[in-house]
Amino acid sequence: MQDTHRTELVQVERNAPNPVIIESAASLLKAGQLVVFPTETVYGLGGDAMQPPALESIFAAKGRPYSDPLIVHIAHEETLALLVSTLPEYAKHLARMFWPGPLTLLLPASSRVPKLVTAGLGTVAVRMPRHPVALALIRAVGSPVAAPSANRFMHVSPTTAQHALTDLDGRIPLILDSGPCEVGVESTVLDLCASVPTILRPGGISLEALQQVLPQVVYHTPTKQHKEHAAQTAPGQLPTHYAPSVPTFLFEGEIDAVHRAMLAELQRRQAQGERVGVLIADEDIAAFAQSGAHVYSLGSERVPEQLAARLFAGLRTLEEASTQSILCRGFPTLGLGMAIRDRLRKAAGGKIIVVNE
Repeated sequence: MQDTHRTELVQVERNAPNPVIIESAASLLKAGQLVVFPTETVYGLGGDAMQPPALESIFAAKGRPYSDPLIVHIAHEETLALLVSTLPEYAKHLARMFWPGPLTLLLPASSRVPKLVTAGLGTVAVRMPRHPVALALIRAVGSPVAAPSANRFMHVSPTTAQHALTDLDGRIPLILDSGPCEVGVESTVLDLCASVPTILRPGGISLEALQQVLPQVVYHTPTKQHKEHAAQTAPGQLPTHYAPSVPTFLFEGEIDAVHRAMLAELQRRQAQGERVGVLIADEDIAAFAQSGAHVYSLGSERVPEQLAARLFAGLRTLEEASTQSILCRGFPTLGLGMAIRDRLRKAAGGKIIVVNE
């Protein structure tokens, strides 16, 4: 897609968004244009979900294939009646418990939902974001807003307005900037059309939290490879996604063995003249202090919320530091750790080193 205009970045207060700014952004969306806006997970590239030309513009701006469905964002639970053909009682219960919040429900699509939203499938992914700016904008539009992450397709997701500007400058008219995103990884996608409610993409609501409300919820680490041009059931299903532009390697295993393996690989690459980035936790800093690598810490491994909030910013920071490779360590998978592992594995695109003692 060719650059078509200058992108304006406008600051908007998170908890008390200026109504004039919100109405101006809503007017763009009503006119079929695109607006980047903050959510609690990542920044979204929004277009009116009921206007196919706006949806076309989303795919063009991102370079996203039509086989990858879009998540529809709503501000009122009543809007589900427009989007879904049937709504199970347990879906209503989940919505009451977790909306607004980082949970996307995959439900049977109504005939009114454009095929571009659903990748031609019979399901639609819906969520109600928790961010005050996102909710104010959707209410002002008066229509559901389709919004994938505001980045180039398959690149690292944006958790600041500047990340979105870096990827989409000149391709969209407006970015609303409310500072860094709170959660930092995308929403959990829960398939309620499956025979057993199944997490398709781990995210900001953990498996454990969902099972407290709906005990039968399951998640299986994907084993089959999704083909890029086949219709995906939900976003984020491809084996490579959320990826920096430099080769990224993930080391998993017992932490002391992981340290040794990462340091050995780091030294091997440095001996070849590479500038290497390392993505770790605060607890690992001492092990890499004298390594000569460009080190980025996500925070304490004891606080997965901190790791998640800084994950995409860390990958982008190392990418922008002109590194030629990035080495990451794995983390425990309890709570948000499952989403962190999913994003790191997809950033590595299969370049995963399982370290044994």
